[in-house]
Amino acid sequence: MNQFKKSFYRKIKFDTDISSNKTLLSNKICEQKILIIGGAGTIGSSYLKQILKFKPSKITVVDINENGLAELTRDLRSSDLLDYNPEYITYPVNLLSDTFDKIFNSDNWGVVANFSAHKHVRSEKDKISVEALIKNNVFGAIKLLNLCSERPPKYFFSVSTDKAANPVNIMGASKSLMEKLILSKKGDFRVSTARFANVAFSNGSLLDGFIFRLQKKQPLSCPEDIKRFFVTPEQSGQICLLATFLGETGNIFFPKLDFHKDQIFFKEIALDFIKDNGFIPELVKSEKEAKEFDFDNNPDKYPIYFFKTDTSGEKTYEEFYTYEEDYEIDKYDSIGFIKTSEVEISFEEVLQDFESVFRNKNSNKSDIVNIINKYVPDFMHIETGKHLDQKM
Repeated sequence: MNQFKKSFYRKIKFDTDISSNKTLLSNKICEQKILIIGGAGTIGSSYLKQILKFKPSKITVVDINENGLAELTRDLRSSDLLDYNPEYITYPVNLLSDTFDKIFNSDNWGVVANFSAHKHVRSEKDKISVEALIKNNVFGAIKLLNLCSERPPKYFFSVSTDKAANPVNIMGASKSLMEKLILSKKGDFRVSTARFANVAFSNGSLLDGFIFRLQKKQPLSCPEDIKRFFVTPEQSGQICLLATFLGETGNIFFPKLDFHKDQIFFKEIALDFIKDNGFIPELVKSEKEAKEFDFDNNPDKYPIYFFKTDTSGEKTYEEFYTYEEDYEIDKYDSIGFIKTSEVEISFEEVLQDFESVFRNKNSNKSDIVNIINKYVPDFMHIETGKHLDQKM
């Protein structure tokens, strides 16, 4: 499995950029107080492990996943990352709750890093699921930025996504709107964000699902026409570390991956996964045929169903920036960044626009899309009437 995971990652020189900026990073992180929201997830926990190498004095981790926080702490305590004995505490708390305000206002933070997000296109189903997504990705950003305006940190970072570039799904468009909200504060305190690739085998990802299917002796399925950029969990933490402290306020960072060479089809990964686990891929023609596969009489084969993408919000490729954006790719070895202007946007108006749709019993998902389009004009929503909960 480890060899398989390594086989499709391009070696990007994040270590080189971290090493060449080691003094700068140490000066900015050592003895600082760090608040990480969404820190129990794959990216947030990887970021935390990177930042602990520079010995902050205090680390507070917030996440709604209580079990995830427990495992994060066991993981850290079983390594040497906390051996220098910083102040460390976790809270299973929702960012949108009043309890979170008490956590934020309990100290003056050197770094506030936000990884709390609905990150899957799967989150786009109906009005209710989209409301939950908007409240997390947009309302959560507004709340956190308002709190930071009252008690500004030295560094504010919030993770974005490659799906924010030319968005076609609500998740990506919500992150594009989040970027605009962040940029509206670039003159008030230091802010930055990062768009990056799929984090391979991250919690809830398709590749993570492959492992569960194999363990449960269930068939695999995946789209045959979708390709994506991939980084490892460790690389995701390295990108976010660099994006928090390098460059200037308002920069949007991205990994230096080639649009044509570095995107990989899920189909290729699925076939390699099956072979790496000692099986011969058995291509089937439907979900029904996949679920009826006779494992007992075909011990050397493993069923997999490939389908063409037909769900809302899916495009066949991703990109990190548009050619209209002012991007720089030569300053660092492993990351590029977009240079941005300050954005004027009313937090109150954004909240009121969405709340009016959420309160209206007769509104639907398309009404929410229209509100997003008001703030993200390049959002070209792909609506098919189908969603991923309808597939294996």
